[in-house]
Amino acid sequence: MLELAAIESPVGPLSIAVHDDRVCALWFGASGALAAVLRRWYPDDAPKTVRDPGGAVTALDSYFSGRLDALDGLPVELHGTPFQKRVWERLRSVRAGRTASYAEIAKAIGAPNAVRAVGAANGANPVALIVPCHRIIGSNGDLTGYGGGLDRKRWLLAHEAQRLF
Repeated sequence: MLELAAIESPVGPLSIAVHDDRVCALWFGASGALAAVLRRWYPDDAPKTVRDPGGAVTALDSYFSGRLDALDGLPVELHGTPFQKRVWERLRSVRAGRTASYAEIAKAIGAPNAVRAVGAANGANPVALIVPCHRIIGSNGDLTGYGGGLDRKRWLLAHEAQRLF
C-alpha cells in the first residue's frame, strides 16, 4: 500500500510517502515531482492520500514541537545503491544536536577515501529529516550544501541545538 500526505511545517511544505508502513520519501516542497519517482519505484501501487501515513505526520509534528527523538523510530524503505544505503543508515546514528563530517561518515562505513561519494549519497537522500542529512557538515565546520537549502539546514540545526538545553 502506498500512502501520501502533504503538510505545512516550520521549514515549509513537506511531502511524505509511505509504502507498507515504511517511509520511503520525505521531500521538501509540493508532491508533484515526487509522484513521478513513486510511479518508477512502485509501478503497480496506486497512491492514496491519507492524513497520517505510517504515523509520519504525528512524528514530524512531535519533532517540530521539540521532541527531537520523535523521528528516530520511524521505519524507512530506502531506494538507492548499496553504497547509498550504507551512508543513509549511518546518518541515522547521528543524534539530534550533534553533527558529523562527511569524512567521519566515510570512515565509519569503511570507505575513508569516499568522502565525495558520501557527499553525493547525502545529497540523494530520499527521506529528509528522518535520515538526518542536515546534520552532516564539512570537516572544517562549514555547513556546505543541503538539498533543502542552507537556510533550512541552519534552521534545523538551531532547532535541535536549542531544544537540548
